[in-house]
Amino acid sequence: MNRACLLFAACWLAALTPSASSETLHVVGTGDGIPNLAALAASYAAELPGTKVSVPPSIHSAGAVREVTMGTAVLGRVARPLTRTEKERVALLETPIFRLPATFFTNAAAGATNLTEEQVRNIYAGKVTNWKEVGGNDLRIRVVRRENVDSTLAVFRETLAGWKDLTILEKSKTAVTTQEATDTVLEVPGAIGFGPYDVSLSNKLVFLSLDGRAPTSEAYPSAVTLTLIHREDTVTEDARRFLDFIFTPKAQHVIRESGAIPVSVRQTM
Repeated sequence: MNRACLLFAACWLAALTPSASSETLHVVGTGDGIPNLAALAASYAAELPGTKVSVPPSIHSAGAVREVTMGTAVLGRVARPLTRTEKERVALLETPIFRLPATFFTNAAAGATNLTEEQVRNIYAGKVTNWKEVGGNDLRIRVVRRENVDSTLAVFRETLAGWKDLTILEKSKTAVTTQEATDTVLEVPGAIGFGPYDVSLSNKLVFLSLDGRAPTSEAYPSAVTLTLIHREDTVTEDARRFLDFIFTPKAQHVIRESGAIPVSVRQTM
């Protein structure tokens, strides 16, 4: 092979191989699914050395929409459907990637592992105030809630009986991020909070079954869909590669191992 052919082959391979100095791809947005996306990012980096995907702390789904709309982020992560206004502002493309059980979790001191839908509703309404009333320990219940725009709360209002118009106990702590909710429940005996299922916390928090249905069972009633959003006019090749990777068998396995349910067929809307 002559020198010209060798040079052409080298250039062709370089074009296919991500540069070791390529910029980090930041996927910004909701606090839901951060551990799952971080696991995907690590697997992607191992598959394609020289690439790096970052999953920064939460700026909420609205923050993802804002940053991608403005062009300051290439990929955003949202845990709720986009509103009509958000869709009309700029052409945002949505790619659902996995479903994550929307769960209630407690500090281990509570002593409960299963609640009925009625019991958990009564706890958040302030009608049940001690864990012994629902089969747990003699310990005051400390309710941790989220803001009204929270994606997990929105799922509960749509999927659990009596939650659509439920007025949550006023004397409760409002956590503004998933991380704050889990940290509070970990630190406060008797605390109960809610958020997406996180397998990495399953040995620290108690993720409650509902009417005997574990969060990881197919019969469990509530789940958040994690969706990545982008603009066709600002998406990069790195972002396209990462989206393609998510639907490979290896990535689908990583999603399952991280406690989520993968969307097996890619559909960008």
